[in-house]
Amino acid sequence: MDRRQFLSAAAAATVAAVGKSTPMLPIVDTHQHLWDLTKFRLPWLKEGDVFNKNHVMSDYLAATAGLNVVKTIYMEVDVAPEQQNKEAEYVIGLCQRADNPMVAAVISGRPASDAFPKYIRQFKDSDTIKGVRQVLHAESTPPGTCLDEKFIKGVRLLGELGKSFDLCMRGKELTDAAKLIDACPDTRFILDHCGNPDIHAKDPTQWQKGIAEVAKRKNVVCKVSGIVASWEPGKWTADDLAPFVNHTMEVFGPDRVMFGGDWPVCTKAATYKQWVEALKSIVAERKTEEQKKLFADNAVRFYGLSED
Repeated sequence: MDRRQFLSAAAAATVAAVGKSTPMLPIVDTHQHLWDLTKFRLPWLKEGDVFNKNHVMSDYLAATAGLNVVKTIYMEVDVAPEQQNKEAEYVIGLCQRADNPMVAAVISGRPASDAFPKYIRQFKDSDTIKGVRQVLHAESTPPGTCLDEKFIKGVRLLGELGKSFDLCMRGKELTDAAKLIDACPDTRFILDHCGNPDIHAKDPTQWQKGIAEVAKRKNVVCKVSGIVASWEPGKWTADDLAPFVNHTMEVFGPDRVMFGGDWPVCTKAATYKQWVEALKSIVAERKTEEQKKLFADNAVRFYGLSED
């Protein structure tokens, strides 16, 4: 199936919700970035980068106003390695405050590092720190990194400690994700951003097969997130996103998908509200129960959050 057929098939299966009213479902955002450049150094940020400025809680609250975001989970932002502990302390502090919706966090870590066991063990009894992520699609991270013996050992340790690992990798390397999951059967995994498909590829077959293979593993869930950021502002519609959302939800099923805002990265192409409204239109014909699972209920269950 080429990309044109893929888009057409998905459009036929998705009824646009233009003019329809959708219920104001509660949202648990499982992918909330924040960075304060007065506190942290982010090596990946370059001078002139649109994101090379502070993006703090007050900005997030403004971006999500009126959308019923009731809880959020912080997602690490690839701080300088020597600041990882400081990042964890920072977000734990935010989670303890009553003036924002952040309730838990996924922190930065390098599972293959000799220092990783000592670093992560300090959070063993933390109800706030839910897991770890290392971005695997960075230019400095070659393909196959996640299959290194030391990396696998570090990810297995996460399972022993009751922590999860977020898979954020190149879409063409999803078979590596499946191998890592198989090697760590006692660790829970989250596949970020619908497996990072190349949304402009003429043929989506490789991504379709790759994410379906990952979804066969029952100890992995998937975030419906990130895909809007690959478009240019004003040059996408919900119908452009629908094939990737619908295929992800088809292979993972209604109980293993979770919404992620990916703010502020999503603002490369859309406001937070535009992303939420597009996703709501894509899933508008699904059962209300399934919509609630996507936007909140699955996250509450997976991360063990309170339901208040």
